[in-house]
Amino acid sequence: MSGFATARQKMVDGQVRPSDVTDIRILDAMLAVPREAFVPENKQALAYLDLDLDVSEGGAAKRFLIKPVVLAKMLQAADIKESDRVMVVGCATGYAAAVIARFAPQVTATESDSALAAKAQASLARNGCGNVTVRPAAPADGDAAGAPYDVIVLNGATEVVPEQLYRQLRSGGRLVGVFAMSRPARATIVTASHGDFGRRTLFDAAAPVLPGMELVPAFVF
Repeated sequence: MSGFATARQKMVDGQVRPSDVTDIRILDAMLAVPREAFVPENKQALAYLDLDLDVSEGGAAKRFLIKPVVLAKMLQAADIKESDRVMVVGCATGYAAAVIARFAPQVTATESDSALAAKAQASLARNGCGNVTVRPAAPADGDAAGAPYDVIVLNGATEVVPEQLYRQLRSGGRLVGVFAMSRPARATIVTASHGDFGRRTLFDAAAPVLPGMELVPAFVF
């Protein structure tokens, strides 16, 4: 077993399984997808650590792959079905989309950084993820043209209510992400039901805020 394969096994056995992730599809996907293939070469040694991994390069704005445990627990809560259409918001280099593509038939991944979007598309293609489409879009915008979606996954946190994304859910659809409107931030699932949206806290979690989903401070006289 190669060094990366060993590290991948340790990530699943030492981080993901002990966090009550029992969905075998998620565990198998995380064992199969080489996370190192979705990070810059000079950071591949960090690929399997329990951290939000910065995958931005040069002078680009900071962009991250969220912690493997946070991703896995949110995916388990989303309960993705074999027929579900899934959108990953703020996909960065595409790792979360690659994991989901192992058990969902159709995945759309949005990314506002054009260079990262190109890298995501290339990495996904190299890793056999032909069922993933990468589209340029700001995280808050989602993909209205491709809606409705059964599941929307935020690859990061939001400090504002993502109402535009809510409207892109099918009735019965679920959105999962880290909601940082208050402290501590919490992973949350939102379920759409005939124009209404129910929100339920899943667990305390922290993640970098997605671009454009930051809270803009109000002007005070």
